[in-house]
Amino acid sequence: MSNSSSLTQFLLLAFADRRELQLLHFWLFLAISLAALLANGLILSAVACDHHLHTPMGFFLLNLSLTDLGCICTTVPKAMHNSLWGTTTISYMGCAAQLFFFVFFMSAEFSLLTIMCYDRYVAICKPLHYGTLLGSRACAHMAAAAWATGFLNALLHTANTFSLPLCQGNALGQFFCEIPAILKLSCSHSGYLREISLLAVCGFLFLVCFVFIVFSYVQIFRAVLRIPSQQGRHKAFSTCLPHLAVVSLFLSTGIFSYLKPPSISSPSLDLVVAVLYSVMPPALNPLIYSLRNQEFKDALRKMKTTCF
Repeated sequence: MSNSSSLTQFLLLAFADRRELQLLHFWLFLAISLAALLANGLILSAVACDHHLHTPMGFFLLNLSLTDLGCICTTVPKAMHNSLWGTTTISYMGCAAQLFFFVFFMSAEFSLLTIMCYDRYVAICKPLHYGTLLGSRACAHMAAAAWATGFLNALLHTANTFSLPLCQGNALGQFFCEIPAILKLSCSHSGYLREISLLAVCGFLFLVCFVFIVFSYVQIFRAVLRIPSQQGRHKAFSTCLPHLAVVSLFLSTGIFSYLKPPSISSPSLDLVVAVLYSVMPPALNPLIYSLRNQEFKDALRKMKTTCF
């Protein structure tokens, strides 16, 4: 048995025992991280350089790209390092920092996804009020609220989780520092219940946001169905449905990972679910929200012409 005051490091879950599979995971995560860095870097550059993208949606996409980069850079590099060198350790302070930044960026990302859904709802269903409801000051306030919500959520969970006495060893059973994995090491029943209650409250708030997103998309789809042009309907549906799919994947796997009963938990299942909600949405967001957008394609084409 060990106590949290004497812990200096945690043991992360390896993706595989065989060296060949460890290297395969390294190259796979390297490809995902490089693709995410390139795509999000292009979005940041396009929004910053092209005045046609200085719109509310462009502003929110810029913020979303920052959270995507933060999510990828918080978990993937350490997993790549461990797979490449065959290690599984992370320091106590490194684990606390990783958990804080992961919760911070993921919370801010979901808040931004909700705001971006509201932006689409106003643009399609209330176009005459778009300039009033989504002026520059309103956009700045909403983005600041998203970042502040992420910071407060991360601070609260990190402080509460790492204040628990840990006496069940130091093996986390996950490839990064995740709250449920640390809670399994706790020997404080009251502290465990306190953190579970906080997670349940956050899960409920995320669910409320998801209901708002679904309601907004229902209203958007109803408005789209009234568009006389079949091409216009197809374009709207092809844009909105992937958004809803990514948000659904993000929320369902995240809630399942954090609130699933221990009886159905297994290392392989936990690993797959963690990758689905922590790595896949940040990697897919640039493709779905930006790089399929004609305005972004035009901006990238101008940047290419200017540079070359």
